[in-house]
Amino acid sequence: MSKPFVVSFLRRMPDNVTEELVAVLSSRASFEFKPLFDIVLLNLRERNAASGGEEMLRLRVYEKLQGLVGQGAVNRTITGTTKKYKGVAPRMRGLKAEMKLLRAEYPLSIKRKILWLRIRNEPSGRSKVLNRFPAG
Repeated sequence: MSKPFVVSFLRRMPDNVTEELVAVLSSRASFEFKPLFDIVLLNLRERNAASGGEEMLRLRVYEKLQGLVGQGAVNRTITGTTKKYKGVAPRMRGLKAEMKLLRAEYPLSIKRKILWLRIRNEPSGRSKVLNRFPAG
């Protein structure tokens, strides 16, 4: 018996929380988590991208921040009981460029996925559909 065909995600979709974290931490300032979260929350609300409640968003921001710390894109300085976060400039520039590219490519990846589903469901029209959208 053959295994069922499973579609895996090859590309991530744009992540608004990480984009805002990178934008805020790209400045030369260092932030404690509370003021950093307040700025990110305000920016996400301006973009109408804050969903899921404030506490859930706080957890997501903290998780993304710890991921950036783990990647080496953000330095965490612990002084007594306070933790301050500051972006590492070369890493932040790299992340900004990667996210900009991902944001630009995302609509194309959706079109490719729709095309793939059409091809999969309509085997007779494969050659016509494939010639309309070159891969790449």
